[in-house]
Amino acid sequence: GRMWVYTVGFTVLPHVGGFLGWFLNRKEIPEWYEKLKKPSWCPSRRVFPVAWTMLYTGMGYASYLVWNDLGGCGSKAIVPLGLYGAQLVFNWAWPPLFFGARNLNMVIM
Repeated sequence: GRMWVYTVGFTVLPHVGGFLGWFLNRKEIPEWYEKLKKPSWCPSRRVFPVAWTMLYTGMGYASYLVWNDLGGCGSKAIVPLGLYGAQLVFNWAWPPLFFGARNLNMVIM
């Protein structure tokens, strides 16, 4: 039936906040972040979109599996999906805070 709609929805959801974070901070990356002194092992800027696409896709699909296995948004799923939602909100909030504040101490949080 329409289970693919849920699969796609859960899988795409994390990308929404990730895209918004990138969009809001896209000017800060070349103007501020690229000028920071970074260690030699710091990955290239080109790696980040690939890595985060894989991470967000994996997180989203995993949340779908939890939702599906625990019978939707009932009492069994509320804690795992709530924890997932909370970490996703923190994940989405970090780039605007970090780039907006231009504060390296935010990394320690």
